[in-house]
Amino acid sequence: MAEFFTELFSNKMLISAGIAWTAAQVIKFIIDFWVNKKMDAERLFGPGGMPSSHSAAVCALCVSAAKLYGPASPYFAISLVLALVVMHDARGVRLQAGYQAQVLNRIIASLKEQGSKPFEDVELLKEIIGHTPFQVHVGGIIGIITALIFS
Repeated sequence: MAEFFTELFSNKMLISAGIAWTAAQVIKFIIDFWVNKKMDAERLFGPGGMPSSHSAAVCALCVSAAKLYGPASPYFAISLVLALVVMHDARGVRLQAGYQAQVLNRIIASLKEQGSKPFEDVELLKEIIGHTPFQVHVGGIIGIITALIFS
C-alpha cells in the first residue's frame, strides 16, 4: 500500500494537473475578490469564472503526457481527446446552462414576488458554471506553463 502512494505522489502528470488546477482556482479567487471586493469561498472550489481550472488541469495533463511520453503515445492521445472535450464543454454546454440559469432565476424571483405558492421554496440555480472562450484559453495557458515547469 505504501508503494502505491509513493508511486501516486511521484506521478508527474498527476502532479502537474493538480498544481495547474490549484493555481487556476487561487487566481480565480483573487480576481473575484479584486472585482467584487469580498471573499467568496465558492471561487476557491466552484466551477465557472476566470480562469478555467478544468482547462488548466487537462492542458497540464496533455502537455505532461507529450513531454514525458511523446506525441505518439497513447497517454498523449487520451489526454488530448479529454482536453478537447472538457474545454469544448466548458465554453459550450456549461456556459449556455449558466445563461439559462440566469433566466430561470429571474422568472423564479418574479413568481416569488407575486406570491406564487409553488415557487416559495424553490432555490435559485447556480449561474456561474461555464466559461467564456477567453476564460478557457487562459486556463489552458496556465496548464501548459505548469506542465512545462513541473513535468
